[in-house]
Amino acid sequence: MNQPIRRLSMLVAMLFVLLLGASTWIQVLDAQEINDREGNRRTQLENYARERGEILLGGQPIATSTPTDTDLAWQREYPEPTLYSHITGYNSFTYGPGGGVESAADGLLSGRDDKLFYDRLTGTIAGREPKGASLELTIDPKVQKAAEEALGDQRGSVVALDPRTGEIRAMVSHPNYDPTPLVSHDPATEKKAWDELNADPARPLVNRAIGGNLYPPGSVFKIVTAAAAIEEGDFDEDSTLPGPAVLDLPQTTAGLPNSDRQPCGPNDEVTLAVAMQNSCNTAFGWLGMELGGDTIREQSSKFGFGDDLAIPMSVEPSSVPTDLNPPQEAQVGVGQYDVRVTPLQVAMVSAAVANDGVVMRPHLIQSVLGSDLSTIDETKPEKLSKAMSGKTSDELTDMMELVVTQGTGTQGAVPGVSVAAKTGTAEHAEDAPPHAWYTGFAPTDNPRIAVAVVVEDGGRAGSEAYGGSVAGPISASVMKAALE
Repeated sequence: MNQPIRRLSMLVAMLFVLLLGASTWIQVLDAQEINDREGNRRTQLENYARERGEILLGGQPIATSTPTDTDLAWQREYPEPTLYSHITGYNSFTYGPGGGVESAADGLLSGRDDKLFYDRLTGTIAGREPKGASLELTIDPKVQKAAEEALGDQRGSVVALDPRTGEIRAMVSHPNYDPTPLVSHDPATEKKAWDELNADPARPLVNRAIGGNLYPPGSVFKIVTAAAAIEEGDFDEDSTLPGPAVLDLPQTTAGLPNSDRQPCGPNDEVTLAVAMQNSCNTAFGWLGMELGGDTIREQSSKFGFGDDLAIPMSVEPSSVPTDLNPPQEAQVGVGQYDVRVTPLQVAMVSAAVANDGVVMRPHLIQSVLGSDLSTIDETKPEKLSKAMSGKTSDELTDMMELVVTQGTGTQGAVPGVSVAAKTGTAEHAEDAPPHAWYTGFAPTDNPRIAVAVVVEDGGRAGSEAYGGSVAGPISASVMKAALE
């Protein structure tokens, strides 16, 4: 063989090796990335060839799939679309899974998750058609509906938890939306719905219960401040605090006033219990400076502030700012300045008080069911943290009961039931009405439900809003539904 032919043979051999290597890389090493690539129609069609698992409440579907006679073999349907939109999310052919459990638990619902290996194996042996796992959720339909109706056409959120287990019993975010057009299989219909929802300034796709632009908590944060004070060992519910009409703040000419511009008690003094009962800003502002920002932030972290949680949807961490000067510490003591929370976090604070100081990890999935509806996995209650001692939680319960029986939270009372609660009216923007808050739990002697409600911009009451009058009745409706 002469030299030119030998060189050509070597070049051909090298090109063959490169081609073999490239095809091996694409088919083996890079296959998963290509399969997961957005817009891969072959993968999308493969997903629609397998029946997607159902999302269930008490065995009844709130997301299900029905067969079609098109190349997209299964059509996703939502029997009560708007009521559960932020819980289910959507599974769109054009835009993929998004918004809720459809996205966060896509591997289970689609059948691709490794947890389903044995279910797939036994299904093949038994001759069953391949199918994704079904998910039984913790939501109580009666409580969810009560929260939806009580919040009505107002923007905001309602969250209800079982304080003993962390099970989420209701999670409502307004405005909600109808996911049906997003799963229509018609690209034009899906795009129109997608564009309209994303262009809406009210942000209906945002689940306000766990994310979006987090809220200032206002006076519901006083539960955290009071817990920090009692846990420090220098205060209890009978401790006397300064409670003037306006608290003088160092380093500034601005003061911190009470909402009614009146002292909280005789001689400008008030007990911690009465300060909680009547939501005395000046007493809690003074406590904020007395305790210091680091102490309050440390206490908030014990309630779950700053934690990266998944329920399974990701929860935006709530936060307390760092490097505070004394006036800022006073503002933080009453839940203002740059304190930011989710309604879920506020419900967790009340739930911790209800559960002897123990914070349970919140969760939405109760069990994972195989294609034959056998239980593959079940969520066990899990302790997230210890926020405070049982003694501190008892004192906070006593003070929060006063809020409902004699203080700012009387409109959140439930007839025949002992309720512990805290109201809040949170300033958030200049010339904008305040957000109205209410959080609490019941019954106080054997807590079964903890609730947090926020109504944006005072809802229908606008600038005349107070947490007790606007959010309190919503909380009462949710508690009543949970306890009936």
